[in-house]
Formats: sequence, structure tokens, C-alpha cells
Amino acid sequence: MGYPLITESIAHSSTFVTIPPARPKQFDIRRLYTAAALIPAVYLIIVHLTPWALTLLLIAVGSLALLELYRLSFQSRLNQILVGVGSATFVLTLARSHVSLPLPELLLGGAFVIAVTASLVVTSAAHRWKDALVTMFGVCYVGVTLSTIVSTRSLPTGEYLVLFLAVVTWASDTGAYYTGTLWGKHPLLPSISPKKTVEGVLGGLALAVAAAIVAQWWFASQLSLLDAVILGVLLTGTGLIGDLFESMIKRRTGVKDSGGILPGHGGMLDRLDSLLFTAPTFYYYVAYVRDLAPPL
Repeated sequence: MGYPLITESIAHSSTFVTIPPARPKQFDIRRLYTAAALIPAVYLIIVHLTPWALTLLLIAVGSLALLELYRLSFQSRLNQILVGVGSATFVLTLARSHVSLPLPELLLGGAFVIAVTASLVVTSAAHRWKDALVTMFGVCYVGVTLSTIVSTRSLPTGEYLVLFLAVVTWASDTGAYYTGTLWGKHPLLPSISPKKTVEGVLGGLALAVAAAIVAQWWFASQLSLLDAVILGVLLTGTGLIGDLFESMIKRRTGVKDSGGILPGHGGMLDRLDSLLFTAPTFYYYVAYVRDLAPPL
């Protein structure tokens, strides 16, 4: 959510300096091109192809996001072997429901292998355990959260539940971006994310609730109207937390975007940051509150 440059005329004795007017707020048109290219393909994979197709898509985009996270975290100390073990654990985490791997045992085994690998390949004793923890954090932060989308897809009519999740998360992000760009004046948490505004959050909330109501009426009849309103609020809130959490990671590492693979959106982690928090929220809501499936 951009802000216009603050300019003023500066008077010194009788001399005045003329400052050009502030630039108007502008949208990044590349965001529209990227969305137009990706939305039809994602819709096709979610609704019309097999559950494995969605899992493979999540593995592909999640692997890119995980690699961006590791590059941010390790920087010049990036170890290819450790990253490879972390990535393999990530893939198994997403594919576990297809191959009947229990999550607790998978994470414990992955943590053990990562710790052993770090002790063998990380030469600095000061960084050995820290690198192991960062590697396992990436598996949990990106892998466990995205795996709840695979779990949602396995539910009865799960393709439409996943579509509901995608639509509402996208609506919240889009509403926040455009409302904040047009009318954002009051910073939300400038120390973490200077461009986030209160107006943007409210715009995202309004569009998310509206999208949830339309989606419930159109294709998600297994949810009630009350569910739609609650989920619109919940997903906006958790998506905002996910966005701010990733902003905090980037701020600590001194970068603006996690990457540049998506024109107008930055990196893949930038694109998935909200989804990493909305996906588990949505899954556990439909599993526990709506009782559509047993818990993980």
C-alpha cells in the first residue's frame, strides 16, 4: 500500500525552493498480468484434476518458497546438502497423506536426519545447531502449513473447500493492497511493515467477507452463511499475521522481497505468506467446528 511522497516548499530568507508535486499513487500493472496468467491454471488444478495434481503444484511452489527462506536465513552460509535434506523432508511432509506417513513420526525422523546432517556438513560449531533448527523451521513453516491444503483436498467435495480457501485468501490480499494504495493513511505496524495500513486491513476484511459469502452461495454449500462470515474474518486475521510474520523475517535479514520470480509480487514466499497461515486455520475450522473430517 503505497504513500505519496511528502513534499513542501522551503523558505530561507527571501529565497524559495520550488519542489515538484508528489507523484500520484500507482498500481503495479504486473500484478494483474501475473494473476491473469496463473488464476485459470490454479483453478483447473484445484477443481478438475486429481488430488495428486494439487499436491504436485504445492510441492513445486512450496519448494521455491522454502529455498527463498533458506537463502534469506543462511545467506552466504547456504549449505546445499543441508538444504537438500530439508527439501526432501518438505516433500515427504506434503505427500504424506498419499503414502500414509503419520505426521509426528515424519517430523521426528526428519528432525533427526537434519540434526545428523548438520553435525556432519556444517564446519562451524557455533552455527551447527542453529542451522539445523533453521532447516527444520523451514519444513514446519512452509511444509506443515501447506500440507493442510492437501488434507483439505482429501475431504468430501474437498476441491471446492480448497477453492473457497484460495478465493477468500486472495480477496483479502487484493482488497488490502488496492484499498491501502488508494486510501491508506494510517500505518498499522510501521516498524515491521511500513506499507501496511489500517485502511488496507479494513478493505481486505470487507472484500474477504463478501467473497466468502458469494463463494458459499455459489459452490461451497457444505458451509453455512454464518461459516462464510466467520471464515472471512478468521482468514483475514490469520492472513495478516502471516504477512507480518514474513515481513519480520525479511526485515531482520535486510531485504525487501524474498525473490523476483513473480512479476509485481516479489518472490514465491511473498505470494504464499498469507496462505501459510490461512490454510491450517481453514482446515482445522472445517475439521473441528464443521466436523467434516477427523483432525490430523
